[in-house]
Amino acid sequence: MDISVVVPLYNEEESLPELMNWIARVMDANGYSYEVIMVDDGSSDNSWQVVEELKSNFPALRGIKFRRNYGKSAALQVGFTASKGNVVITMDADLQDSPDEIPALYQMIKNEGYDLVSGWKRKRYDPLLTKRIPSKLYNATVRMASGIKLHDMNCGLKAYRHNVVKSIEVYGEMHRYIPVLAKQAGFKRIGERVVVHQERKYGVSKFGWSRFINGFLDLLSVIFVSKFGKKPMHFFGTLGTLMFLSGGVIAVWLVSSKLWAQAHQLKFRPVTDQPLFYVALVVAIIGVQLFTAGFLGELISRSSADRNQYLIEKEIG
Repeated sequence: MDISVVVPLYNEEESLPELMNWIARVMDANGYSYEVIMVDDGSSDNSWQVVEELKSNFPALRGIKFRRNYGKSAALQVGFTASKGNVVITMDADLQDSPDEIPALYQMIKNEGYDLVSGWKRKRYDPLLTKRIPSKLYNATVRMASGIKLHDMNCGLKAYRHNVVKSIEVYGEMHRYIPVLAKQAGFKRIGERVVVHQERKYGVSKFGWSRFINGFLDLLSVIFVSKFGKKPMHFFGTLGTLMFLSGGVIAVWLVSSKLWAQAHQLKFRPVTDQPLFYVALVVAIIGVQLFTAGFLGELISRSSADRNQYLIEKEIG
């Protein structure tokens, strides 16, 4: 199979028929063998009924429905797991991503050797203050932190080589950082293509102001995980050891100074009367706690295989 199109959706009943017809038209015009996997992330409208109705007219359509809303990352992960195509295309269900971009993205993966190609919505129709400016700041920060030179890291329209989506794990809200996760997995041929961003035709945006805070926290997480996710002891253990040794050295120096002054019959100050002694004690205790945190992190990292267990209510196709 040439292409799997993964479409996470949440309350998009109005746009789904038009999107499916558009995808099918593009695929048929280019002679691709394909499947479309629509993952309903616990919609409260009639989105799933629409998917079921579309299935009767489009045999290439597959549908997966969550019992409740888990988030976009969960929908993408389940779609990636179910995909069978040599190239996997992801796009949002709100018609702001154009299926007409699929052939060019497919060619970049198949013929130009890219592992991942991300869309770049150079001209956007989103509000300036609430989306475009924060998006520029976000992308600049991620480029600096990750070293991946993409202008639109969070664009929903992306293309992946099959083994990329089978090698990464998208959880929490890490869908924003899929290129970073791919790079961590060893896929370094990451490119981008300018794509058309269309005005929203139906419904409203599902993301509020909380995405900015969550995005920043997720960035910290992905940076930490990229460096110390497999070996948290390397971070916590190193820092804890340094702090423990620092506190120990200070305490030994204070005690040694007192003993030396006492041996030479010089005036000295009791160790427990010196604030520096308690600073050293606190530093040493914190060092032990950090070392313990690293040890616990090692134990957790070895038993986290169930992060992506989601309750699927229905499945068709």
